[in-house]
Amino acid sequence: MNELLLPIKNEIITAIEKDQITLPTLPEVALQVREAAADPDIDVNKLSGVITNDAALTARIIKVANSPLLRASRAIEDLKMAVSRLGIDYTANLATGLAMQQMFQATSDIIDEKMREVWNSSTEVAGISHVLARHYTSLKPDQATLAGLIHKIGVLPVLTYAEDNRKLLKDIPMLDELIAMSYPEIGSKILQVWDFPEALRRVPEEHLQFDRVVDSVDYSDVVLVANLQSYVGTEHALTQMDWSSISAFNRLGLSHEINTHEAEDLSEDMEAAMTLLQG
Repeated sequence: MNELLLPIKNEIITAIEKDQITLPTLPEVALQVREAAADPDIDVNKLSGVITNDAALTARIIKVANSPLLRASRAIEDLKMAVSRLGIDYTANLATGLAMQQMFQATSDIIDEKMREVWNSSTEVAGISHVLARHYTSLKPDQATLAGLIHKIGVLPVLTYAEDNRKLLKDIPMLDELIAMSYPEIGSKILQVWDFPEALRRVPEEHLQFDRVVDSVDYSDVVLVANLQSYVGTEHALTQMDWSSISAFNRLGLSHEINTHEAEDLSEDMEAAMTLLQG
């Protein structure tokens, strides 16, 4: 850890705690969908009525319902059919994840590029998470997808801080290091404010805890493995680790040597998941 950056990290955390940096908020449609889905009396018609106000989101949910990923027995032609096919919880998680892309907007070119990088890597990890959860666990694939999409949400306040402290924009390696050391803790704070389930709140911090030991596989395990898999074929520092000692692979019943992108039984689902999440 760069000791010179630690005071900056602490300054960001303090600013968040004092409401001097505004934490990102979920897009309005995502908030409305999650609130509606939490209603014990919610039904397909009511949830469809909330989503239908956002034409782009409606179209993408119908596209997901027709995806080879879900292997629908017949074509889904409208939103109500899509919600019926997906279910309330799946639709709510999917809508939240897809709407989140709206948050990755910036006013400067440098920050915009960084946000695109974060969103692209998050969608890749989310796609891998979906496939891992579906093939290797009894966890919910939609929840795993959302876990992948939010694992780097803590980057956003750091980039907001950088926009107000322009010297960081002149030293991109330093900014990258500040992001790496700050986003896990900040991400968990954001998910707490968003009132996300505890199992998801832990993901930003726990997906980097390679020595974590738990009784059974959870969403942090899935995102941890998916994140490592996303770097296969690159020279990223995480690929230089000894993955054989990471127990999350064992809890998934997965070899640490597998390449999810190339595995014959996974590659088709992987491609479909990426396509959907990236629009």
